[in-house]
Amino acid sequence: MIGLVGSLSRTSATVLALVLLFAALWLGAAIGETAIPMDVVARAVANRLWHAGYPLDPINEGIIWNYRLSRAVVAACCGSALALSGVVLQSLLRNPLADPYILGISAGASTGAVAVAILGFGAGLLTLPLGAFLGALLAFGLVSLLAMRAGRGHGAIILAGVAGSQLFNALTSFIVTKAANAEQSRAIMFWLLGNLSGVRWPDVWLALPVAVAGLIACLWHARALDAFTFGSESAASLGIPVRRVYVVLIGASAMMTAAMVSVVGSIGFVGLVIPHAARMLVGVRHGLLLPASALIGAIFMIAADVVSRVIIPGQVLPIGVVTALVGAPAFAIILGQRGAVR
Repeated sequence: MIGLVGSLSRTSATVLALVLLFAALWLGAAIGETAIPMDVVARAVANRLWHAGYPLDPINEGIIWNYRLSRAVVAACCGSALALSGVVLQSLLRNPLADPYILGISAGASTGAVAVAILGFGAGLLTLPLGAFLGALLAFGLVSLLAMRAGRGHGAIILAGVAGSQLFNALTSFIVTKAANAEQSRAIMFWLLGNLSGVRWPDVWLALPVAVAGLIACLWHARALDAFTFGSESAASLGIPVRRVYVVLIGASAMMTAAMVSVVGSIGFVGLVIPHAARMLVGVRHGLLLPASALIGAIFMIAADVVSRVIIPGQVLPIGVVTALVGAPAFAIILGQRGAVR
């Protein structure tokens, strides 16, 4: 499989990736509790983008454009961003179990977003994404400090991440219980499980630029990530500015995680599972691994969103539940591999 992928030219691989992504978006807009034919989806998009003038049922056209397509685009951005964050964290920390959810970054971002939304933290100066970003940085800083004090190698940061996740999840629950009314509590608890139901086009204009900027930043440092495979000392000996790369890539991971949490809530296991799946397909070189992870993450999240809408008739399941049902068994398999947390 790796040889097959490697035999594709860069142009062919790019075209194939775009075809797969557009096909996933197309299916995401067509499949739901009410099935809509694929040609109707294409005509609805043509009407909106190019004023094609196809005669369509206004209800179906509204469902496609205002609900399903915007939701599919945000799901793709979220999957890509979380998968990229997982690749970066696993490479920098040299631990196959590292991802934003396990390391507490998602939990910290949730706490920051809830603090801004409910407590008005920042006195109106902080937006929801900025509050989530600060919470994500605070969580990672705390987890890193705990891991350094533990001093037991790269496995310590996973244990510190579990502790940090529990701490920030508890803080989020405390804020909601203390300051939110009943309606806010229900909405936030559902959102914290991962919820795309309220996503609309304004959310796309936040999620899409962040995902694209994160991908560019990661690809720019692909060579540095390859060097980190052998440790930070080896990377430094190869001329890699270790401290700067750490700051930029950890900042990019926190930014992507925070932006997606502020839009759709905390979604686990995507950043853990997708990088491993991508490595099976394209190998460990980050020039291929990063775009492959972004593509697979996007398709996976669109598929998970479709499943969340159709698995229970008449009810939408939180998307975080779907990703956990896939990710938890994968986590157990990775955890059981010899030397996974050493």
